[in-house]
Amino acid sequence: MELEFAVNGERFNINSVDPSTTLLEFLRSNTPFKSVKLACGEGGCGACLVMISKYDQELDQVKEETCINSCLTLLCSINGCSITTSEGLGNAKKGFHPIHERFAGFHASQCGFCTPGMCISLYSALSKAHDKSSSLTVTEAERSVAGNLCRCTGYRPIVDACKSFACDVDIEDLGINSFWKKGDTKEVMLKSLPPYNHLVTTFPEFLKKKKVGNNSLDLSRYRWTTPFSVSELHSTLRAGKSKDSLKLVVGNTGAGYYKDEERFERYVDISHIPEMSMIKRDGKRIEIGAAVTISKAIDALNEEEGSKSCFIFKKMASHMERIGNHFVRNSGSIGGNLVMAQGRKFPSDIATLLLAADASVYVLNGRETVKVKIQDFLESPSVLDSKRVLVKVEIPLPTCDSLFESYRAAPRSIGNALPYANAAFSARVSHQEPFMMDECLLAFGSYGGDRSIRAKEVERFLNGKLLSHSVLYEAVSLLRGIIVPGRDTLHAEYRKSLAVGFLFDFFYPLIERSHRICNGHVDCPVKSLPFLSSSQQVLESNEFQPVGEAVVKVGAALQASGEAVFVDDIPTLPDCLHGAFIYSTEPLAKIKSVTFSGNVTPAGVFAVLTFKDIPKTGQNIGSKTIFGPGPLFADEITQYAGQRIALVVADTQKHADRAAKLAVVEYDTKNVEEPILTVEDAVKRSSFFEVHPMFYPEPVGDVLKGMKEAEKKILLAEFRLGSQYFFYMEPQTALALPDEDNCVKVFSSSQAPEYVHSVIATCLGIQENSVRVITRRVGGGFGGKAVKSMPVATACALAAHKLQRPVKMYMNRKTDMIMAGGRHPMKMTYNVGFRSDGKLTALELTMLIDAGNEADVSPIMPRNIMGPLRKYDWGALSFDVKVCKTNLPSRTAMRAPGEVQGSYIAESIIENVASSLGMDVDAVRKTNLHSYESLKKFYKHIAGELDEYTLPLLWDKVEISSEFKKRAEMVKEFNQCNVWRKRGISRVPIIHQVMQRATPGRVSILSDGSVVVEVGGIEIGQGLWTKVQQMVAYGLGMTKCQGSEKLLERIRVVQSDTLGLIQGGFTAGSTTSENSCEAVRLCCVILVERLKPLMEQMMVEKLGSLTWNMLIQQAYAQSVNLSASTLYKPEFSSMEYLNYGVGVSEVEVDIVTGRAEILRSDIIYDCGKSLNPAVDLGQIEGAFVQGIGFFMMEEYTTDEKGLVMQQGTWDYKIPTVDTIPKQFYVELLNSGHHKNRVLSSKASGEPPLLLAASVHCATRSAIKEARKQSLSWKCNDENSDGSGMDFELPVPATMPVVKGLCGLYSVEKYLEGKICEK
Repeated sequence: MELEFAVNGERFNINSVDPSTTLLEFLRSNTPFKSVKLACGEGGCGACLVMISKYDQELDQVKEETCINSCLTLLCSINGCSITTSEGLGNAKKGFHPIHERFAGFHASQCGFCTPGMCISLYSALSKAHDKSSSLTVTEAERSVAGNLCRCTGYRPIVDACKSFACDVDIEDLGINSFWKKGDTKEVMLKSLPPYNHLVTTFPEFLKKKKVGNNSLDLSRYRWTTPFSVSELHSTLRAGKSKDSLKLVVGNTGAGYYKDEERFERYVDISHIPEMSMIKRDGKRIEIGAAVTISKAIDALNEEEGSKSCFIFKKMASHMERIGNHFVRNSGSIGGNLVMAQGRKFPSDIATLLLAADASVYVLNGRETVKVKIQDFLESPSVLDSKRVLVKVEIPLPTCDSLFESYRAAPRSIGNALPYANAAFSARVSHQEPFMMDECLLAFGSYGGDRSIRAKEVERFLNGKLLSHSVLYEAVSLLRGIIVPGRDTLHAEYRKSLAVGFLFDFFYPLIERSHRICNGHVDCPVKSLPFLSSSQQVLESNEFQPVGEAVVKVGAALQASGEAVFVDDIPTLPDCLHGAFIYSTEPLAKIKSVTFSGNVTPAGVFAVLTFKDIPKTGQNIGSKTIFGPGPLFADEITQYAGQRIALVVADTQKHADRAAKLAVVEYDTKNVEEPILTVEDAVKRSSFFEVHPMFYPEPVGDVLKGMKEAEKKILLAEFRLGSQYFFYMEPQTALALPDEDNCVKVFSSSQAPEYVHSVIATCLGIQENSVRVITRRVGGGFGGKAVKSMPVATACALAAHKLQRPVKMYMNRKTDMIMAGGRHPMKMTYNVGFRSDGKLTALELTMLIDAGNEADVSPIMPRNIMGPLRKYDWGALSFDVKVCKTNLPSRTAMRAPGEVQGSYIAESIIENVASSLGMDVDAVRKTNLHSYESLKKFYKHIAGELDEYTLPLLWDKVEISSEFKKRAEMVKEFNQCNVWRKRGISRVPIIHQVMQRATPGRVSILSDGSVVVEVGGIEIGQGLWTKVQQMVAYGLGMTKCQGSEKLLERIRVVQSDTLGLIQGGFTAGSTTSENSCEAVRLCCVILVERLKPLMEQMMVEKLGSLTWNMLIQQAYAQSVNLSASTLYKPEFSSMEYLNYGVGVSEVEVDIVTGRAEILRSDIIYDCGKSLNPAVDLGQIEGAFVQGIGFFMMEEYTTDEKGLVMQQGTWDYKIPTVDTIPKQFYVELLNSGHHKNRVLSSKASGEPPLLLAASVHCATRSAIKEARKQSLSWKCNDENSDGSGMDFELPVPATMPVVKGLCGLYSVEKYLEGKICEK
């Protein structure tokens, strides 16, 4: 039988295929449909989602329509299925789907790389609601994208687009959009939305007749077997040779975690075996087949009605809804999860739940099916290493008087994160107080042990006991000895404390008299609130129409449908080769040789290029900045772990990546210096990069005098800041094409094509006029696609030049993370002097910045850090900043590079000053805000005019709009009333300095009156093209002829071409959009001047109105030059300016788990006269949420050799929908005229990121309350965890960090206190 399926209604027949081929690989390389994106390859981001439909021939209907990860789904498993991608829902030719239109209209797409997957997620939720004959609710709409990652938007507009489809939405709660105007009635609002009627995707007729049942694919062509019964499965297992490697497949989701490199001889699809796919119920049990997906199991457990114990199944289902994400649950099977837990130590939630439910499993062993208790199964030898197969799971119906609770602590509550620990408890207690424990099952998992376990010693201890504080204290003490994380487990003590906390959470309500048992719960369950409510206040300006209007982002609907073309979407030529880097795993060593495992060249490898393959006329250069070049490859010595050593070139990307993993590099560390792996080592060995005086700010005032005036001092205080990875959704990618006459054309996903161009020419030893670099759009950059994109494009160009074949590289996420460098880590030491009223008098700061091995842009860091740090009046300020050269990957500019650290350093010092004085930190902040005079002292000419200094106004405005004082009192009251949850609220100001740069532009009017525009800036999702389009419409609208007011839709901004428009520079620093706008405005001024004489002549000659088309036709007839280009060069005196904003955040910390939940954030930001309020709003929210990632979540660390430890979505957690503020309010201040700015506008891309420090400071405040409470519990010092009032909250403040500061022994201390009271 042949493999046959449909994609968007189009028929595909595959004669033969490697069974390891994924659906995504096929779609991207064999179809025109490119909306499915490869961003992680792990099932962790949602960029590759598709809808899959299956047909039931007996019922003559589509039996299943759900969304799945195409990056994990194996192609052979979709035989007979219909696949729908985002462009299959709708497209530019056939008309966009209402989902696409609403995503565009709600400004929910920035770079657009993740948007098609978001659309499929939402469509899946709508489809599921339709299947249940119900309508989508607000909660379901929000949860529909909970597993999808977006690095640009901050999620709020995405959630609004989704909620617009919900039946219970309050339409007035939805944010800024293009569908209605302020003041419209609800009826008008609803009617203005693109109409939606759910139409089930049409199932192709040619597939309806295809009989998949009992017709396996031809084994010889596909190495794929599909048994249709347990006996067939047994025969299949026996038929294989003993040495044959065999893989059982349902959804293949395990490959996202374990990333099997093993080549299997055969694949066995067990999803069609009825006994393994059924769900059975009777009065005593529920049976779930091992091949049943987690989603179907959840539905089955939720459907259990009628019995008094059905609440337990619903609780299990609720817990399972937090496993993975909905698209992984749609594919991953119950059995697969358990087998990974049993054989590969996978941290399984399902195993823990089943242990507490006293479940059993049925295992096929030969022809016999054996029933085994789940605990015995988990402890038995791995079924993966044998011919045994898990067939089904049996969960007994619990007794009606059972209590059941489950627990899970993870970096995200429902957004695809493995737990630090989980637990599930079942218990029966007497129903009169004091409660006696009759029986309990206590299961714990994911804490770093080999598997989920039952804490039987604790169970035996508790059974038959009257519950009391002393009994519970003994139980948790016992438990600490049982929960033993493995030796290499991260945060081992934290995980132990979680287990203790879960046990305490379950039992203490039975001891505290204020609680009650309600329907099997301890207390009644709290109704879950929607994720997000929000509001935005923006003022659209009509002074420079259409500039100032909230125009929809250029190409937003195309991005939503997936038709917007990124570099990897460019159709691959038949002879195209693919590259992958081999990188060093040693920090400093001689490279003796580069070979492959077993000295066998892997399949598909065409060449391996090193520095020796660079042309003799060229240079070993892979990047450059104003501070110098960086090498493309290591030469004889590798300087750091992660350095590029060679490029493998192969026939496919898969083969290139596989070959790079099989590379064996032989090192020699003899006679090589010890590597410098810390800033302290760099100081000892005087290893620093030189910082030009231009980038080293001058001190302010007399610090010695300020210290003498100080009434109090903090001396030699020290803290550190960590790094952060960009996590752009589109990894680094480039395509190089050899051209005639020794030329090369390169398509690069880069923020700096001009520099890419120059580096390629230098590397190849050819003139720059022989190189052409084209960049249309970039799938997220944040600074990471500037310098770090250069070696990727250069390596492709080198390979294309040498091999005379097209060469493409699409870097896998792990390699990208290892090489990216990320944000600069640093160590600070400071002395600060202040008066007893909180007024600062002097600050002395010593700073060590880890720049890595190459200069990159690191020498600008002292200047960048000191800008925002000067936001307070320190009295006097001096600093010693050293940029350290280490044997680590070079750090680079990441959104607000140095500025976010500088702003936070200021806050950390202010927090410590307030703490040492026992003062309210908000009062200390206010005391030290600049007057205009002190602003000029610290910022000199950059301070601008008095009326431009809006920070005091913003400070006061946000106090009123956020009800700051009232909420601060409510926080105090909350903290007095709650033992295990504490809140904090914080208000933080920012001053962010930006600089305009010279930027080119060209505007050309074509003969039909349409306009084409070129700019030096690159569209990376920040709305640059949109603002430029608006500016050109405004500029050419100065002709005032009929039709010129409708020019916006006739303007197209085209891709960057380094031979078409030179001197493009970097797209960075927040000002590229306004610079590009000013460049094209100047072009328009030139064009209007050229057209003026003709207009006057035509007005004299012709009566009636003059239309735009008539004017342009006549201009062509008279050979008027209708193409104008300029290089906008800002005035030196005003090229730098200050941005202001204030953020208020309120956070609630769970003392048991360390989870910090952001309840509300209010932002007010001065954008000047916004060029596009919708775009600027998106930039503000997106930057703020990226800042939350830096301050609260994202750990980007290296091992003892300096190699990056995080490898993808499993261990690097960026914010998701469930981690952003529950209430999110943003206001743009329209601060009037700024005569030196572009149409009075100001930057918005980076400054708001600094405001996320308000979340960190609020968390610190909550921890302070927890520590204060902890001190009041002191009974003895045996479990002292150092919880004094002086502490430093590290960045990022992850759950283990927060819990550690609240107290790892807080439960024991509390119980000790209660026992002492008695």
